[in-house]
This record gives sequence, C-alpha cells and structure tokens, in this order.
Amino acid sequence: MIPAGQAVDDSIASLKTMLKPGDVIVDGGNSNFRDSMRRGADLEKSGIHLMDSGTSGGVWGLKVGYCLMVGGSIDAYRLLEPALKTLAPENGYLHCGRVGSGHFVKMVHNGVEYAIMQAYAEGFELMHRGPFPVDLPAVSQLWENGSVVRSWLLELATLALKDDPKLEKVKPWVADSGEGRWTVHECVDYAVPAPTIAAAVFARFASRDEEGFGLRLLSALRNQFGGHAMKTEK
Repeated sequence: MIPAGQAVDDSIASLKTMLKPGDVIVDGGNSNFRDSMRRGADLEKSGIHLMDSGTSGGVWGLKVGYCLMVGGSIDAYRLLEPALKTLAPENGYLHCGRVGSGHFVKMVHNGVEYAIMQAYAEGFELMHRGPFPVDLPAVSQLWENGSVVRSWLLELATLALKDDPKLEKVKPWVADSGEGRWTVHECVDYAVPAPTIAAAVFARFASRDEEGFGLRLLSALRNQFGGHAMKTEK
C-alpha cells in the first residue's frame, strides 16, 4: 500500500509534466501542512502554484455544505476564488495565508474535533452508567435546542443513538487518521499546552489495545503492594 503522502507526491509529479507556469494545483485532502509547504516551494521553481485547501464537512458535505480553509499565494487564491465561492456555503471559505496555512488550520480543526468528540463520549458514558435510566437519544436531541454544548457533532450523536441507543452494534475501537497526532506534535514543537487534545488522541490509542499490557501491569502492581484482588484470565 502506497503511503498517502507518497501518493500525493506521485500525483503532483505526474501533473507537473502537463502544466505550465501560472497553473494551479489544488490539494483538497488532509495533507500534512509541512508537506504542502515543501511541495509548494518545489512547484514554485517551475512557476506553478499549489493551493492547499483543508475541507471540513465529512460525508454530509455534499448535502449540507462544507467549509474550505485555503492556503496559497494571493494570485492563486484570486484566480480560484470564484470556484471556492461556488463550492462553499455562504461565509464558508477563508484564505488563511501562504502555502501550507490551509492544511495547518484544518489540522488544528481536527485536533479540536477530537477533543469535542471525547468530551461527548465521556459525558454520555457517565449517563449510560449512572443511577438513572436516562433516555440518551432524547438527551442528545434536547441539547441540540438552545444548549451551550449544541453542535453538528451532537446532532450526529443523536442520529447514532436513535439508530442504536446502547450502541450494541459498534465495537469500542476508535481509529485516527493522523491529524490529531500532527496537532499534538506541533503543540510540543511550539510549547503550546494542549492536554485536552492530547488526551483525546491517547484515548483513541487506548481503545485499540486488545492486549492491555499496561493495564495488566497496573493490576499486578496493586496486588503486589497492597494485596488488592486482581482478575485473572480464564
């Protein structure tokens, strides 16, 4: 399987042979912003523009619209702005700055998304485990109306809970596509404290730990120092 970054490099290399100075390549995927900066600098040597367009809207984008976070030279932006205006909803696109800035803003967007999703997950788990038989789909739908935590993600939670209130059809295994990790890396590089985003990324890693070696060690340590009971495999 070709890594996503390599596939983008290969595609750009192929396009480069067919383009002329002044032409623009648009990368609308979730590329790493540093890769976009590198690709833009390389294309600039041939007079070709790269515009990185971070896109948010998910699988619902075609139906309800999506927003575009765009990076690139002002010339490339002005050339393509009519297309952006047509594609995006009203006030749904922004020129964020030079090449790479669009994918940088989209990366941060996805890091924030990780944290919001994790907060919803923890809150709904508490209601699921708590002492009251709370109707979770009803609560989710209620919060969509006037609550300070209302959001499109909450609307999607309502849809999921209505379809499967106890989420019995879903395995507790959460994937990550990379942007959350990149956000945490950049927070480290720029000394930006982001414990909520980092915790959300680590929670996804924990969801995939079928072996749970670290948790097994914690249980064993409690047993060793305090004689606390520990569950064993059958």
